[in-house]
Amino acid sequence: MSENSQRVNEAAHDAFASVNRSKKSRVITAVLYVTALILGAILGYVNNASLNEIFNFIATIFTRLFSFIAVPVIAVSLITTLAKLSKGSKGGTIFGYTIFYTLLTTILAAALGATIFSIVAPSNVPADVSGAAADAVAKYETLSYFEHIQNIIPNNLLQPFVAGNVLSILLVAAAFGLGIASLKESETKSALLNTILGFQELLFTLIHWLIRVLPLGILAFTAQLVAQMEAGVLLGGIAEYFGVVISSNLIQLFIILPAILLLRGLNPLKIARGMLPALAVALFSKSSAGTLPVTIASAEDNLKVDTRVSRFVLPICTTINMNGCAAFILITSVYLLQNAGIEIGLGTLVAWVFIATFAAVGNAGVPMGCYFLTLSLVSSMNIPVALMGVILPVYAVIDMIETCLNVWSDSCVANIVNKEVKDKLPTVSAE
Repeated sequence: MSENSQRVNEAAHDAFASVNRSKKSRVITAVLYVTALILGAILGYVNNASLNEIFNFIATIFTRLFSFIAVPVIAVSLITTLAKLSKGSKGGTIFGYTIFYTLLTTILAAALGATIFSIVAPSNVPADVSGAAADAVAKYETLSYFEHIQNIIPNNLLQPFVAGNVLSILLVAAAFGLGIASLKESETKSALLNTILGFQELLFTLIHWLIRVLPLGILAFTAQLVAQMEAGVLLGGIAEYFGVVISSNLIQLFIILPAILLLRGLNPLKIARGMLPALAVALFSKSSAGTLPVTIASAEDNLKVDTRVSRFVLPICTTINMNGCAAFILITSVYLLQNAGIEIGLGTLVAWVFIATFAAVGNAGVPMGCYFLTLSLVSSMNIPVALMGVILPVYAVIDMIETCLNVWSDSCVANIVNKEVKDKLPTVSAE
């Protein structure tokens, strides 16, 4: 028992040591972000026409880069996840429970976001923030829901990627991932999967490069926002929007998931204490994938989760169990639709609960992955995304809470599945 405690303590120590080693760079990054916010606010307040044109140019470039990188990341993340699910056919029972509880918690998160959104009903900002709202509404309103569903089905392989239609991309990626999973184990299958994994690593490298120059984007977006405020844009609706996002995440974190644990006969406080090292690392790293080693160690050593469960469930959940992302996608997308002049009714909210759940499955467990996905998803519907620039300066706080929620949800699913299958797995000798 002391060895187990030592293992998880060492894992947590290594994780925090890594965080401490990069403390100086994080401080520099934080200073750059704050400086960009302040400088952007000052330059935006000046409201110089030439400067505004430059900031609009920079903001447009960043928006395009976000959309550019998001589309392939979504595709390869979902393909690699589904392609690896077939490994270990002995985990059929574990896999079934994992998918059930993953979808349950993710749908609940999206539904909670829809409920709070409908109750709070955040007000719009003036339409001139978006500029092209009228044209977008006209395009959107000419299509029925059946026609939207029909447009999701591509008629050739490249069409979804050229058009940036994320829902079509998710469908294609799911088909490819399941197709690879169904292939017999061979060198060809391994080579194909390794190629896709290599491409995924390349995309993540590009994302990190983009994040390094993000202060410039924050400066431009902040200057844009302040200039628009000078022109009479109100922030009331934006503040209400942020309140909806944060409150939905916190309710899921502290009420919904603990309630599910209690219903399954598990002690949420005990599980929270056991998973504390992972939750702390998740909060500061903002990467559920980067937190995975500590998550597995905490589950196995502190909570005695069967290794056959933890090492199968947690890697899957790290990719597809995105509670915080599902809520963010729904709330942000619906808010952008509303600001574009589209009436948000019950049918729209219900439809987006499932769209957000499905889209969250394809999200990459990296910093700002959810932001990229949401931006690309809404852009593919020809809806103005100018408000995404308003969200960006404070998205880091949202991202921290979302990542902590995602890892907490992964932990809950792993512990629930462990209890469900405890008497259904063959007994094995301790390693």
